Amino acid sequence: MIGRLNHVAIAVPDLEAAAAQYAGTLGASVRAPQDEPDHGVTVVFIDLPNTKIELLSPLGEDSPIAGFLAKNPSGGIHHICYEVEDILSARDRLKAEGARVLGSGEPKIGAHGKPVLFLHPKDFNGCLIELEQV
Repeated sequence: MIGRLNHVAIAVPDLEAAAAQYAGTLGASVRAPQDEPDHGVTVVFIDLPNTKIELLSPLGEDSPIAGFLAKNPSGGIHHICYEVEDILSARDRLKAEGARVLGSGEPKIGAHGKPVLFLHPKDFNGCLIELEQV
């Protein structure tokens, strides 16, 4: 059901400093920040030859990233994102298998302009999973 790894998301306390570190220290191709109000985050994508890194920073007081950073003040890996061909079919199959879809269960448009869903980390070995329709 899942396809290729789309990205690994890292929550960071200072988005500008983290982006500069990836660009300068690691020599990576870093995109401009973009606000994602529906998800409560500002993101910066780092393009790699085989995937992407998504740096996440809170956007607003109700951001889910704010809670994550309160528990992990230095930041850390927040989620991994896999591609799926049909997000509704994937959702229905996962729910039938007992997996919990976060939120309303309806896809939202993600940072790439495509439908996304998140799966409860307790159902996947402690890892928050994002599915993105390609």
